[in-house]
Amino acid sequence: MDSVDRKVCEIVQADGRASSAAIAEAAGVPTSTANDRLRKLAANGTIQGWHAALDPHRVGAGLAGFILIDMGYAGEAEAVDALCARPEVMELHHISGGHSYLLKLRVRDMAAVQDFLTEVVKPLTAVTHTETIFALKTHKETAAVRVAPRSDGE
Repeated sequence: MDSVDRKVCEIVQADGRASSAAIAEAAGVPTSTANDRLRKLAANGTIQGWHAALDPHRVGAGLAGFILIDMGYAGEAEAVDALCARPEVMELHHISGGHSYLLKLRVRDMAAVQDFLTEVVKPLTAVTHTETIFALKTHKETAAVRVAPRSDGE
């Protein structure tokens, strides 16, 4: 990725509805170049989709919880697949340290967390232990990825 690709990524990540003309102007390239870069970035998987950012509270997912999950090896792959398939699971990370996985959950309320744990997590054969932590207030939450500068000082 060169500096134009990086700029295009920054622009569309901040505003996925930006016009080609606006992207071109901000990146300092002709509109045709901006269009070409967008197509290439989408084709090579750098741009993975176009999404709307929703307010979790307005769509019934105001409670953010983090579940530390310990798993045994037997059934782990199936458990990961089952958890990833759930719409309330925002993130699932295989982590280092004292636990196996960190899961970010967004649901309506505590009852929904209890249902998720009881009906989804605990029945998974690989799961040996869970610990749930709740966000009292969210100060920052984003899906935006920092577009790092080239390391060679481009």
